[in-house]
Amino acid sequence: MIFILEDDDSIRKLINYSLKSQGFEVQDFPLPSLFWQALESQTPDLLLLDIMLPEEDGISILKKLRSNSKTSTIPVIMLTAKDSEYDIVTGLDAGADDYVTKPFGMMALVSRIKAVLRRYEKSDSKKEVLKAGGITIDENQHTVFAGSQQIFLTVKEFDLLALLIKNRGNVLTREQLLESIWEVSTDIESRTVDVHIRTLRAKLGEYEKNIETIRGVGYKFI
Repeated sequence: MIFILEDDDSIRKLINYSLKSQGFEVQDFPLPSLFWQALESQTPDLLLLDIMLPEEDGISILKKLRSNSKTSTIPVIMLTAKDSEYDIVTGLDAGADDYVTKPFGMMALVSRIKAVLRRYEKSDSKKEVLKAGGITIDENQHTVFAGSQQIFLTVKEFDLLALLIKNRGNVLTREQLLESIWEVSTDIESRTVDVHIRTLRAKLGEYEKNIETIRGVGYKFI
């Protein structure tokens, strides 16, 4: 079940129709109060969340979801008309798994939804404990420690950091990261990688220096 929280009637109905035509079960809500009411009886597999909403904004809603153990693992894709890096970073830092900016194509949106769901549905095979540069990642427990301090990452940030550490010393291009983490090579801007790297670095604190930018190419963990 996919929940859509979007106050624009035309956009909400179009997304609803498009997702149902792809075989998804969908419930949509024009108001946060209706969404919270539905959430009491059903937990969605994914939430499409608009940022600009009446009653309360999407960032506030996302923070509430992430702070509640019952809803903290719901995959969330932000829908926003705002295209500034600050707004995107704010959403990702609050715990969004991905974002799309309006106007967007329905096929691109469906592609992102499927990619996010695949990340959550992947099996636990080949999981391990990774240690490098003072950072410890337990793939089974899905925990990350920078030194002795635990840090909390979104699914995308977690997978991105794990991939960089597994390829320590090697440069990974933005295209390689898109294909590995988002499982697509098109439809998603390469800037998406840069924004996730920025939020990841902010959470790593003094350990952010382990992620080196290779100008015009990509990133590597040193």
